[in-house]
Amino acid sequence: MEKTNISRRSVLQVGGAASLAAAIGLAAGQPASASTYLGSKPKATEILDLGPAVVQFSLMSGLLVGDTLYIGSRNLDPVRIIAFHVPTGKVIGQTELTNGHSIQTLAADASGRYLYAGVLQKSTGVLPNLFRWDLNSLATKATAIGRIGDRDVRDLSVAPNGRLYIVGGGSPTAPALWEFDPATSQITSLGIPDPGATLARAVAATDSTIFFGAGSTLNGGSGASRACLFAYDRATKTFTNVTPAEMLKDPSIRDLGIVGDKLMVSSAGSLENSKIAAVNLSNPTTYVQALSEGKTAKNFAAIGDKVYFANETGLVAYSLSANAISAVPYQGPSLGEIWGVDAKGGKLLVTSGYGFVAQIDPATGSTKTTDLGEAGAPSDPQSVMGIAAGAGYVYVGGNGVIARRSLRTGQVNNMSAPGEAKDAIVVDGALYTGQYSGQGIWSYDPRNGKPITQVADFPKEQNRPLDVCWDETNNLVLVVTQADTEGGGSLWTYDPRTGKKGFFVNPVDEVQLVRAVASRDGVAYLGGGLPDLGGQGTVVAFDPVNGKELWRIDPGQNSGVAALAVQGKYLYGVSRKGSVFVIDLPQRKVVHQADITSVSYGFAALVTNRGAVYGVSNTHVFRFDPKTFEVATVVADIDGAWYSGSHINNDEDGYLYTMRGRNLVRINDHPRR
Repeated sequence: MEKTNISRRSVLQVGGAASLAAAIGLAAGQPASASTYLGSKPKATEILDLGPAVVQFSLMSGLLVGDTLYIGSRNLDPVRIIAFHVPTGKVIGQTELTNGHSIQTLAADASGRYLYAGVLQKSTGVLPNLFRWDLNSLATKATAIGRIGDRDVRDLSVAPNGRLYIVGGGSPTAPALWEFDPATSQITSLGIPDPGATLARAVAATDSTIFFGAGSTLNGGSGASRACLFAYDRATKTFTNVTPAEMLKDPSIRDLGIVGDKLMVSSAGSLENSKIAAVNLSNPTTYVQALSEGKTAKNFAAIGDKVYFANETGLVAYSLSANAISAVPYQGPSLGEIWGVDAKGGKLLVTSGYGFVAQIDPATGSTKTTDLGEAGAPSDPQSVMGIAAGAGYVYVGGNGVIARRSLRTGQVNNMSAPGEAKDAIVVDGALYTGQYSGQGIWSYDPRNGKPITQVADFPKEQNRPLDVCWDETNNLVLVVTQADTEGGGSLWTYDPRTGKKGFFVNPVDEVQLVRAVASRDGVAYLGGGLPDLGGQGTVVAFDPVNGKELWRIDPGQNSGVAALAVQGKYLYGVSRKGSVFVIDLPQRKVVHQADITSVSYGFAALVTNRGAVYGVSNTHVFRFDPKTFEVATVVADIDGAWYSGSHINNDEDGYLYTMRGRNLVRINDHPRR
């Protein structure tokens, strides 16, 4: 089995009084909180604030304008753009935006005076998602210029005439092509070219033609469109489908870039590798294309005959004259996820998701790196992914990093890891994570001194791990997933003793992803659902060794399963619409259902601890009475800062760990016996 190693970059985070309190078991100035139990006297619940969970400068975009690289933040509050001066290697300015959580795209006008930024946001509303920064005055704050009707801005392009074109998605409707005219300050929808598309991530503009690239990056399957490229003629105000034939079965168009008289087009790979096409701007129906390396192709930058771009592991070069793909030599640390590729002075300037900028000679691979934190980029607490605890440590997943906190000293080390640890567990002192996107299972053992390492890989289209648990009967790590572009999901298994892995695609059905997994006596219980709140929510009992379904049940929730946990002979489940169901496993029937929308709606997580099942939602920590199944509020209004759904986990001592705001908290609760 192929293994990938990432060197560990340790960054000491500020612990302060909270870390000291963690070391001696005190509450660090946080008052004890009381749980409210229906029908019984409240019992004291101790909450210990351990401080910010993940602290770093996290980024999601990079664009070179003149001698300065502008970098958009990711998952920080407030969202911001920093100005990194390449010749001096220093951050020389920054600006904060008034809305959003991440900046995936930046674009500059032809003069280099104005920098445009679009944000990702949690919900659609009246707040702006488009901003402009006057680069002639870095001390002046970026200003809002308005909003497109789609929730998220995914790509921007400024035409030579100064008009800005915008694409994105995230709303109930299919993504549109949008135009901002700086002369009138008006934002206009130019139409929806493909009503079946779920997300548009690419736009490129000339004065006469706007190219729009979309597909099924998220919520694929079930009839969603595949890769589609449209040319919008500004004179006739019409769209023409000009998708290269070889890309039609790929999930989506990933990126677009104009190089001379060519439009560079890339597709996102899934069942096949990404593809690259050089399309004639004068006649977009004529092109040449080549099969790329890997499943990602984005961020075009040209030097001479070569067009360079990023895949999921590094840099790739496309020769315009030879219509050929080749890997770029590289000598340096892992680049992780690349969010910017620019050309300057015959070298490539790469913006790494690991928080550094690399200047790479594409001929030799020689590299010079600059850590953005050391250059002056601000580090702040970010919202987080999965949490795992055990053997004296708590691990919290962030963007491109896993923060390891010592419960003895309070020290926090940031371990670089590709993508995001969506969920994780600690087994016999070792950490096992499900890594998004399509990174498989990674492991780290603090006792052996080795860096975090990939221990099992799986088909890349099964890209989004959602839940991880331990099967103590079969000694297996169990991970369940969603296939973003294809629909459905899978179950992964990994045996730490032998290194053997298992893979079972669509164990629920071809439509339902697998959001939750729990284990009892060697049986894996899988909770299915659709990407949205409604639809089916089947529970399947599954043999994870032989890959066979044992039985299934519809708990009658009319909603997908959000989380599962086993206590005794009962399987507890929480639905996405805020109800609990309990299945008697020997009888294979639902024995309890109740509305718990007062404490949970949407994403949730469950864990069995001290003889009871506990849960966390975006707002509350709660538990269920093991005899009556009644719900109790343990911590109200905890409002954890979750990037992609709430999590809760426990350690060997029965302490619970979750988030309150952007801080990690430890909860000591004693359920009624």
